[in-house]
Amino acid sequence: MKTVCYFILLCLSMWQTLNAQEILPKREFRGAWIQMINGQFQGMSRDAMQANLTNQLNVMHRCGVNTVIFQVRGEADALYCSPFEPWSRFLTGQQGKAPSPYWDPLQWMVDECHKRGMELHAWINPFRAKTKGTRELAITHPYVLHPERFFEYDGLYIFDPGLHENRKYICHIAADIVRRYDVDGLHIDDYFYPYPVAGVSIPDQKTFEAHRNGIDNIADWRRYNVNVFIEMLHDSIRAVKPWVKFGVSPFGIYHNAKAGTNLPGSNTGGLQNYDDLYADVLYWINKGWVDYTVPQLYWEIGHRTADYEELVKWWSRFAGGRPLVIGQDIERTVRAADLKNPNVNQMDAKFRLQRSLRGIQGSCLWYSAALVRNEGNYANALCQKYHRAPALQPLFPFIDNEAPGKPRKVKAMWMPDGYYLFWTAPKGKREMDRARNYVVYRFAKGERIDLYNTERIVAITPQTLLKLPYQGGHEKYTYVVTALDRLQNESKGKKVNVKL
Repeated sequence: MKTVCYFILLCLSMWQTLNAQEILPKREFRGAWIQMINGQFQGMSRDAMQANLTNQLNVMHRCGVNTVIFQVRGEADALYCSPFEPWSRFLTGQQGKAPSPYWDPLQWMVDECHKRGMELHAWINPFRAKTKGTRELAITHPYVLHPERFFEYDGLYIFDPGLHENRKYICHIAADIVRRYDVDGLHIDDYFYPYPVAGVSIPDQKTFEAHRNGIDNIADWRRYNVNVFIEMLHDSIRAVKPWVKFGVSPFGIYHNAKAGTNLPGSNTGGLQNYDDLYADVLYWINKGWVDYTVPQLYWEIGHRTADYEELVKWWSRFAGGRPLVIGQDIERTVRAADLKNPNVNQMDAKFRLQRSLRGIQGSCLWYSAALVRNEGNYANALCQKYHRAPALQPLFPFIDNEAPGKPRKVKAMWMPDGYYLFWTAPKGKREMDRARNYVVYRFAKGERIDLYNTERIVAITPQTLLKLPYQGGHEKYTYVVTALDRLQNESKGKKVNVKL
């Protein structure tokens, strides 16, 4: 009997150990949003803002974040040097005023993310042209130049999506960003037609009458306008740089089942993409117009009208045809008690759901500042458990599925400041064939070479060298270096044995 009990306890102990250190996915989108429209950078000096962003990037990098979604256009303005729209007041305090001393935040962020092996996705708000808090527009602002192309709604100015010239203009802005900056993605958020306000109608009846395109129902017409825009934006990005990913982060509810119709709906209540924002997200995914989708599932598990578990399962079922990434709210997650164990928060339960459901390929954190201040111990938990090893990006085979050649001439050499691993980039004729980053794995003597074991990744780097942790040369290790192209297709490995 004692032997049986001991065996049961041993099995339980082993299960708990395996559960605590579950196998991590090798590929996972691990994103975080950095927004500017909350005013966190407004009026900061260049040095102060760069120090702030450097700290955010360092913390995110330590926490395993591999994708930074950086807001650069919030109200037809720019957190970059735009030839078409004015500098943002959320940067300098006054719309149209250039930063002094001059610098370009987007270019700076591209450089800083890439040297850490992280992707940078430029985040724009497509249709909003003025927020409620903006009191003065620059003389170069699109509304000042063409007020007839906008409508006002509850203190906002909105590019009228029913006008072809507006859709074309916004695509032109996005293409300009993609053309001039080495961004890895172009990202738009959930503002299409404005969020509805009770008793306030969208003033687009005249546009509907003039440009209805044979559509009799104004709701269908609005969805048509947004559909046309999404297709145009996708094609605009592809035409400039085919490797740049186009991502959308819609509101978390597509359609409520109780609202009726033949649409797939979730057992939820509240605002709806399809019905209220005129955003037919599933249609875009099925047409192949978006490369990844990040529904904003900011509610807690067990929420009365928008249960996280209901929604994450719904999105997994209906939107997994393209990489699906779950938008997570850090603050709400750590403040909500786990329904099965009230002594802990819901972080673990949400990660279990995310990693167990079909089609879900990662998460994106709202928002970076909450992560940096380690709200509810979230950052520590990422470092110690959920992101304890690096991850490559999900594959995007519908864009490119050919791996680059493997690195060449991998060897260890002494330099004046230490022992280094060096390698040479593989040859590549086209941009999408060239190596962009490298993955370095380390295996102990006698250990099987397993490139699916993310725990053996010691670096994901754009450089062709890595300083080794030399400690007297008594231990033997095998290092393996692989190459990643712009879509993170991975080459075969090139190995070398070293003594550390």
